[in-house]
Amino acid sequence: MLSQQKSDNTISASELKSLIYLIRDFQVMIDSDLAKLYQVDTGALNRAVKRNSARFPDDFCFQLTKEEYDNLKCQNGISSLGGEYGGRRTLPYAFTEQGISMLSSVLRSEVAVATSIGIMRAFVEMRHFLASNTALFDRISRVEVRQLAFETITNDKLEEILNHLSNPDESTYRVFFDGQIYDAFSLLCSIIKESKREIILIDNYVDIDTLNILRNKHNGVNVIIYTLPNTKLSQGDINKFNSQYPSLKVGRLNSFHDRFMILDGSKTYHIGASLKDAGKKCFGISLLDDEDITREILSRLPTV
Repeated sequence: MLSQQKSDNTISASELKSLIYLIRDFQVMIDSDLAKLYQVDTGALNRAVKRNSARFPDDFCFQLTKEEYDNLKCQNGISSLGGEYGGRRTLPYAFTEQGISMLSSVLRSEVAVATSIGIMRAFVEMRHFLASNTALFDRISRVEVRQLAFETITNDKLEEILNHLSNPDESTYRVFFDGQIYDAFSLLCSIIKESKREIILIDNYVDIDTLNILRNKHNGVNVIIYTLPNTKLSQGDINKFNSQYPSLKVGRLNSFHDRFMILDGSKTYHIGASLKDAGKKCFGISLLDDEDITREILSRLPTV
């Protein structure tokens, strides 16, 4: 059950995530839960939607079937879906992320706007969680995922797991299988965004695709690539990158076989495939939690 609104009208992330359901392949929230968050009556909320029906197509808002409603009641308990006054005469309406965003403009209240911002952030975190763990969920049905995440684990424990799985800082090893190109790309971009000052990449095979990943760095972060003398990366490619994403320097050496990425001179990742090929074949990314190894690698790199 959702707790009463706090004095500053904010709702915790764990409370919001517990109100997000997966129905018809959409992440949705139910009208009665939204009404509580927006501090209005459920009937008033739905009447506002009907008055503005052109703003709520089927991919924004839809009414649950009796079977869908019964499934939700079995998973979550009748009281949490019964409306403010206990029980209801009509089947609930479900709102997708776009529908919830539209609700804030229809209800036109400060509470609705502030609450919608928190809900949008919760949806983003849920998408990140699901996208980052697709391999884990391939063999688990959507209902089982929700039961695992929201029914058998306390809110505090769920928050801890979400942070662990979605934050590369907390994960020491990830394996990607052939074909998981986007997942590998997404994690590499997240790792690159950890850097505040400098990224050192040791990769014997770099090209434009490598630079397309590195351009996700924060502004002001310098990049140094160490690669083979005969790499496909030309000076023209380097100049074009620097014209928009300064600064990039490239050093040539052939004393490394494996790939390493060092962030801000302190954190080192061992990468089993060249960045440009990440996800094309099975490979792993691991965090080397050893400062001595990082210092040893850096000592073997020439000044660029």
